[in-house]
Amino acid sequence: MGQILRCAFLCGEDVASSRSFEHRRQWIEGRLNGLAQVFAIDLCGYAVMSNHYHVVLHVDAEQALGWSFDEVIDRWHQLFTGNLFSQHYCRGERLGPAESAL
Repeated sequence: MGQILRCAFLCGEDVASSRSFEHRRQWIEGRLNGLAQVFAIDLCGYAVMSNHYHVVLHVDAEQALGWSFDEVIDRWHQLFTGNLFSQHYCRGERLGPAESAL
């Protein structure tokens, strides 16, 4: 039996289908830069190829350890809606016994 290879283009031109996925390159670059601003990450370098990418980062642990509990939640909410607990906490609502034990 012959091998079946799956080609998935992240970005670039797919010559087999004549489809261009080049628009994804800018989205990936923007996303990497956006994540670096939200988290304590220095984006040192990256390379976006047609089917994968490489990222070199530095995690700034000292900066992250300096964040308050509220700042960590705020940064998380910049990317995700959070959960019921984090939403209640940010609205200043009264927390239940299990939630306030944290």
